[in-house]
Amino acid sequence: MPLLLEIKDLVTVFDTVRGRIKAVDGVSLKVNSGETLGIVGESGCGKTMLSLSIMRLVPANGRIINGEILFSGSDLLKLSEDEMRGRRGSEISMIFQEPMTSLNPVFRVGEQIAEAIRLHQNLPAKKAMELSVELLSEVGITDPQKRARDYPHNLSGGMRQRVMIAMAMSCHPRLLLADEPTTALDVTIQAQILDLISELKQKNDMAVVLITHDLGVIAQAAEKVAVMYAGKIVESASVEAMFANPLHPYTQGLLESVPARCVESSERGKYLKTIPGSVPDLYDVSSGCRFYERCSYAVEECAQKEPTLSEIEPGHFVSCRKYGGKKNN
Repeated sequence: MPLLLEIKDLVTVFDTVRGRIKAVDGVSLKVNSGETLGIVGESGCGKTMLSLSIMRLVPANGRIINGEILFSGSDLLKLSEDEMRGRRGSEISMIFQEPMTSLNPVFRVGEQIAEAIRLHQNLPAKKAMELSVELLSEVGITDPQKRARDYPHNLSGGMRQRVMIAMAMSCHPRLLLADEPTTALDVTIQAQILDLISELKQKNDMAVVLITHDLGVIAQAAEKVAVMYAGKIVESASVEAMFANPLHPYTQGLLESVPARCVESSERGKYLKTIPGSVPDLYDVSSGCRFYERCSYAVEECAQKEPTLSEIEPGHFVSCRKYGGKKNN
């Protein structure tokens, strides 16, 4: 599969009254056409800020100070704002975490989808509305003509998320960024949404970056996975390799804290394992490994020297002292 998106050493910072924080700190990733990359980690690890950086929608007090975001070989960071606006929606789309706050409450959902179509395809209003109804049908909404006239508050959470997917797919993008697309949905609707994204991906030969804290979602929907911690990628591999042989202590802790894994193992009946502590304050990160204070394998060297992301086996990278320091070239 051809390479579609390549991120090189991306750094996104925020300057506040307390000082500067690096929400995204030296992240490098690759996504091929037609594949799904899952990005997983606790809240506050920088997953959403990474996706907003790709879209160049970083909040006003933040900015990208280093790196490249190569989309089909073109660096998005070098585009003018008008050029980038033309890419958003038409070639790169995003499904945001909470559709109720992403949809405009005073406009009907059909009008909101039609606006995106008119903006990027230069179609008359009537044709754009017809296409918006077709899109609502395509994402599995029954009686789409009626639903197109509804306001967001008239719809359930699952239906609002389908509207967001319809809007994101309105111009057949080549890359879809999905930020926690199943948050606050029950498991049945969650599975339907993931199946829908997978179906649309295959139909449109689209790449997907799926951001979540749920490893079950990653197992169901992704081919590759990157684990983020405190703004950095600490491990990346195929989904099969990651679940079969997690290397980083943080990844191991995430997998051990999944209830289903404990039920299926000889540990049945015992307490669920947890990762002690919490994600460090990004205002005061140490010069060493950021997982140092929570890691049961940590030694003094871990607090003094930050590990490099090393390729331990083909396609499997990890940032941990236990596995040496060969750099990712």
